[in-house]
Amino acid sequence: MNQLQLTASVVEREPVRYTPAGVPIASCTLHHQTEVVEAGIVRQIELTMPAVAAGEVSGKLESCQMGVQTRFTGFLAKKSRDARTLVFHITELQDIGKD
Repeated sequence: MNQLQLTASVVEREPVRYTPAGVPIASCTLHHQTEVVEAGIVRQIELTMPAVAAGEVSGKLESCQMGVQTRFTGFLAKKSRDARTLVFHITELQDIGKD
């Protein structure tokens, strides 16, 4: 199963673009920071990752305020068919409060 749920905030946003079929695509960069326990050791985790949202969800991503903690749900896929890098494809999002 390929499903990712991440609490993060939008730190960069690109203008909405449209596929040849007219589907809106919103792109952004997400920032996540937390503390986790791995093998009994506390680790500080901080990361940024590229993300996209298509269709109706792209409008929700565009209206998402910068710096506000949001719960993003979706899946990971290669940026393009021949790429090695991954992009988070957002299928749902829920505002959960200020940073």
